[in-house]
Amino acid sequence: MPRMTLPDRLARAAAWFIATPPVHFIALLGLCAAYIQGGLDKLLDFNAAIAEAQHFGLPFATASACATIVTELAGSALILTGVYRWLGALWLAGFTLIATFVANRFWEMPLPQRFMVENSFFEHLGLVGGFLLVAWLDLRGRDGHG
Repeated sequence: MPRMTLPDRLARAAAWFIATPPVHFIALLGLCAAYIQGGLDKLLDFNAAIAEAQHFGLPFATASACATIVTELAGSALILTGVYRWLGALWLAGFTLIATFVANRFWEMPLPQRFMVENSFFEHLGLVGGFLLVAWLDLRGRDGHG
């Protein structure tokens, strides 16, 4: 039997703690946290949700607010329960990508306001990547490659 290298031993030690169901759930919860909070806030103050949709110039502000609430809460629920996790992840990835281009148009802003909005834009692209990874892992596990 070949001797384990240091990176292999470190990976095995990390996997003992990190590659566990509780950490997996906490990671998914962290990824969905802003969407759960946003969906609940919009649900509890629906007038503010409509005002936000109007602020961003979305057509049919009431319908847009409803669709946003459903997307944030239902997409998160699918991911956290594991029921059609891939679908919830793709749903939130698409929503986040669209919302990022609607809400974080940093290229239209003067400096120094541009910096914070530009950072937010790229942070949201990171969320899109995280959701795509969740979908990829879920679908890969279903086709026997996981």
